[in-house]
Amino acid sequence: MEPVFFSYVLPVAAALIAGGLIGVEREFGGHAAGLRTHALVALASALLMLLAVHQLSWLTVDTPHEVVRIDPVRMAHGILTGIGFLCGGVIFRAGLSVHGLTTAASLWATSALGTLYGVGAYGLAVGGTVATLAVLVGFRWIDRHLPQSDVIDVCVRYRRAGPFPEDAFLELMKDLGLKPRALSHKLADSGQALELGAALRSPSGAQTRELAERLCADERVLGFEIEPRNP
Repeated sequence: MEPVFFSYVLPVAAALIAGGLIGVEREFGGHAAGLRTHALVALASALLMLLAVHQLSWLTVDTPHEVVRIDPVRMAHGILTGIGFLCGGVIFRAGLSVHGLTTAASLWATSALGTLYGVGAYGLAVGGTVATLAVLVGFRWIDRHLPQSDVIDVCVRYRRAGPFPEDAFLELMKDLGLKPRALSHKLADSGQALELGAALRSPSGAQTRELAERLCADERVLGFEIEPRNP
């Protein structure tokens, strides 16, 4: 019973605990991938590595051992490659902003930790679990207390008829003391509207409100979106 516990039960249980702890932190933050997702990623990684490490145990008796090549590194490579597809699913774009990068990174780290628990590298795995939680929890506190420059994404839809609206858009930004980092153009509504998008750094609340009021008062504006990049 003892060899079974240390060979199979312990690595699976440890991987589930590590994945669960990371998942709780993500769940508490209201992110797309939470407790169950991270626990399953850690569990699957550990199970697949256990399968690779104990490959001889599931071969038949008459299998010639000289032709068996145990290479857990190939399994680890396959796990971390496959987890990339899952990580890609939690990254999404909203307007000009990209969300989900930290959650994707936490899933990738959880898979790596499950792999380490699966091969029995407990020292490295426990250290990695503590370091991952420290980054997710501790660095969030540090990030909140560091001086930051906020960025908002602005997308304005102008009526296409009339003068090209870029000059008016830039003049409005200049009046409010805002400097667009980049300017995008898009033809929308079957060619009836022109969308201008920009990323603005360090707007105050008053500037944001005044920007919305000025856009509402412009008769050429069909619609607009003002979205903070780090809400």
